[in-house]
Amino acid sequence: MASYLRSWLYSQAPQSADRPTPAGPPAIVEDTQVPTISMEDDDDDSSTVHGDDTDDVPPSFPALNSVQRLGSQQPSSSAPRTLTDAQLMPPPPVPSLAVRQHGVPSGSSLAVPPTTTKAPLKPSAKRGKVALAPGHGPLDWANLKKSGQDLRGVDTLLRVTPSMLKEHRTRDDAWSAFNGKVYNITPYLPYHPGGEKELMRVAGRDGSKLFALTHAWVNLDYMLDVCLVGFLVPES
Repeated sequence: MASYLRSWLYSQAPQSADRPTPAGPPAIVEDTQVPTISMEDDDDDSSTVHGDDTDDVPPSFPALNSVQRLGSQQPSSSAPRTLTDAQLMPPPPVPSLAVRQHGVPSGSSLAVPPTTTKAPLKPSAKRGKVALAPGHGPLDWANLKKSGQDLRGVDTLLRVTPSMLKEHRTRDDAWSAFNGKVYNITPYLPYHPGGEKELMRVAGRDGSKLFALTHAWVNLDYMLDVCLVGFLVPES
């Protein structure tokens, strides 16, 4: 390549008037005035080239070795087939009725529960509310508690033994114990919704069990707080 460039530059140089032009092909003459081109310059020029027209061409998409191209070249017979809903999610297996389940008697899994075949029990007799005397309703009892009247009957709280409690079982002097607390139920007798007779059943004894069976949802501590006499203690 360098030799060819030298010959071409020599042929383009102006001919001197003293030197005749040879008729034959130009001879290669070493001339110090003829510039020489080295391979190193070519390498330097090529290294400064940053791109050509092919840099503006976008890359092929999908790539030649991509899954999209390779998958499209497969025969149509290898394409996955569409599954139906039944094939995607088959129904659950139906258990055999002959298999005995835990807690269910064999042969009676489809039978009607015995609780629905039996006649319902007769409701027990409920204790209805009695007709209270005028001025003895719940609001009247609340007003009596706020009046400041002494409803305890004692000056201080006492330690009441079962024998002491048994002495207060009359209509005019009735004490009863509920959950370890002793109350003077005498002033509350005419205000009791179930009547005086029902409340007198626990007079002079512990009525915690009967109270829990009858109306455990009632806030007894709030209802009889002003009637507190003391606390129930065992016999000394």
